[in-house]
Formats: sequence, C-alpha cells, structure tokens
Amino acid sequence: MTRNDPSRPTNATLAIHGGQPLRAKPMPPRFALGRDEERMIGEALRYYRERALDPGYQGHFEDLYTAAFVRTLGGGYADAVATGTLALYIAVAALQLPTGSEVLVSPITDPGTISAIILNRLTPRLADSMAESYNLGVEQFASRLGSKVSAAIVVHSIGKAAPIDGIAEAAHRCGVPIIEDCSQSHGACRNGQPVGTFGDIAAYSTMYRKAHITGASGGLVYTRDLELYHRLLAYADRGKPRWADRFDDRDPTTFLFPALNHHTDEISCAIGCASLARLPDIIRRRRAFMLEFYQRLRERSQICAPYHHSLEDSPFIIPVVVDPSRLSCDKVAFAEAVRAEGIGLNPHYMYVVRDWPWVREYLADDFDTPAARGIRDRTFALYVNENYGEEEAEDAVEAILKVERYFRK
Repeated sequence: MTRNDPSRPTNATLAIHGGQPLRAKPMPPRFALGRDEERMIGEALRYYRERALDPGYQGHFEDLYTAAFVRTLGGGYADAVATGTLALYIAVAALQLPTGSEVLVSPITDPGTISAIILNRLTPRLADSMAESYNLGVEQFASRLGSKVSAAIVVHSIGKAAPIDGIAEAAHRCGVPIIEDCSQSHGACRNGQPVGTFGDIAAYSTMYRKAHITGASGGLVYTRDLELYHRLLAYADRGKPRWADRFDDRDPTTFLFPALNHHTDEISCAIGCASLARLPDIIRRRRAFMLEFYQRLRERSQICAPYHHSLEDSPFIIPVVVDPSRLSCDKVAFAEAVRAEGIGLNPHYMYVVRDWPWVREYLADDFDTPAARGIRDRTFALYVNENYGEEEAEDAVEAILKVERYFRK
C-alpha cells in the first residue's frame, strides 16, 4: 500500500475523536509457535513414548537446545530454566556475593532484574543511561562504581546492545563481575560480537514475546567459565552437583547448599530448538521492517524521528522520538492518538526504575537517573514482530502524520 492508494481512508478526523481509524485491520499476529515448533513438540513426545517415559527435565532435548544455543555464541556453557527472571536470580546467586553489598544496575529494566538483586540479599545501585539512550554507558557506569559494589548487571534494552565492551573492560579492571541481561536483545551484537559474551554470566528470557522462545515462559543462563557454570547448575536445582562423578539425583547428602528447583522441561526445550533455528531469519525480517519504517519516518515527519539504530540490533520494540515542543498536547496523548489509528504501540515505557515507589527503600541511595527518564518521556514504542512489512511501515508513518497534522503547533 502506498501513500496514494485510493483504498486508504481519507477521513481526517482522528479515531480518538470518532473518526475512522487509518488502519482498520489488526497488525499482523506473530504466531511464535509455528509449524517447526509443533513438529518439535511432537518429536519430544514420540521420543519419550518410545522409551516408555514421560518427558521430564535435564534430558535429551535440553542437551540439544543448550548445545545449539552455545554454538550461536561461539562456545561456552548454558542451562535452560523456567523463566527469565529466574535466570537473573540464578546468575546473581552463582556469583556468591557478600550479603548486603551493592550491585550496579542499568536504569531502565524489568522489575525482575531489580528483584533478582534484592532477593539475593543485595542492594541495587542505579546508574544513569547515556544521553538519548535507553542503555547504560561507560562513563555513567564508571562514575557510579564504589567500594561497596560487588557486581553489575548491564541490560541490553529494547534490542540494542549497550557499550558492553567498554563497560566490561572498566568493570574487570576493578575486579567487578558483569552479568549481561540479554532478555530483550537475543542475537544483537556489539562490533560484531554477540551480546552475552562480554561479561561473566548472561541471562536470557525466552518467554513467548521474546525473539526466540521456549513457550509461554522460560529462560537461559550462559557463561564461558566452567566453575561458574557448575554453580549455575547447582543454584538452578536444589544445590545438586550434577557434574560430579557418580552423582545420584536421589541422594540429598551430596547436595551443596539450599536452593530451589528452577528448571524448565523437555517440551519447552524442544520448542526452543525450533525457535532458535529461526532466530537469524526473525532478526533479519524485524530489522528490515525497522529500517523501512525509520526511513519513511525520517523523510516525512516534522515532529517524530527515529531512535538511533544499527544493523547489529535485534529489534524488540521500536522507539519513536517525539519533539514535544512542536505539539499542542503531551507525548502520551499524541501516542495514544496514534494507537487509536490501529497501530500497536506502548505510549509510555514505564520501566525507569527510579520512578517505582516500591523500590526506593531497597536502593543504595537517592541517586536519580534524569537521562533515562528524559529519553523515556520523549519516546513511544512501536510493537514489532517478524511478520510486519512495508504495508505496516507505511500505515504506522501515515498514522503518525495524521495525528501530527492535528496536534502540531
């Protein structure tokens, strides 16, 4: 569909005011559980029926899945777990940090990241993002290092890698281990190197909205350090030393320490095998949509602009930067009007940690994160999946232009 398509609605009245939405049909669904995933579920069921067993966990399909996953990162060790939040919790636990010490953390993230710190009896210490960025920067990281900092969690937000090479170098000079939270950025790279391979441990969410999935929920922990991997395994399953010679799953006298069972299951890992194999194509198609949308937006909008992006991104959401000085309404009202035109989006990304009332009593200090709040307040985020194409890019831009014409000063 082009901007001159006679089938396009010409009603200039905004949908929020009762007009006809620019896009009448829903944006394309994803269907992340596709035929390949269905096939792998069937293969897992057949595999266990042939052996007169019910599917469990820590079995054949987890071996296949984690082996395939570490190949995408050039080697290392991985364990599949039940959720991305648990992946973060286990990663923090495996570092065995001093109780009460501080963990430096990115300013924009999911509550699971912060809760993983708190529930390990540690103290979150916020750093700010880079200017005009959702991600923590090297200078911002270094300025918040202190004597109580025992580790850091660096979040690769919204599908774009943080400058993790510089951050990891600065951290390791000070003996501070790094956990990379890659939950929103599967397959993203920094200067050609995949995220997750710069720090000491990486944690991933594989729930149904992520670029690669293991089902409704799921997660992975990854490291290149064998000793850390053994600790990750033990913290993921009741302190069991699965790597030990003659390990007996039914002999708790050999277990190492208190821990809960955070494992996932064989059927989820079978799904992961199929989804992971499709990840390069998923990223390619999402990038193509992102570039198409941003090019059209740059050429035609006077109020909205692309967020900085690159061909190393793995788009999770697509931020749009708004110039509020040129609007007669606030950014949220503008974005909600665009959404009413049939474009799926989040008008206001609510994941600036410093703004959550419940978390303040747990933070190391009163440090504010104005850069993180600033970029959040000047952006809204388009949803994206690999089935979006040129038509959706055109409709999204046309919806923005329609709303601009009404609200521009």
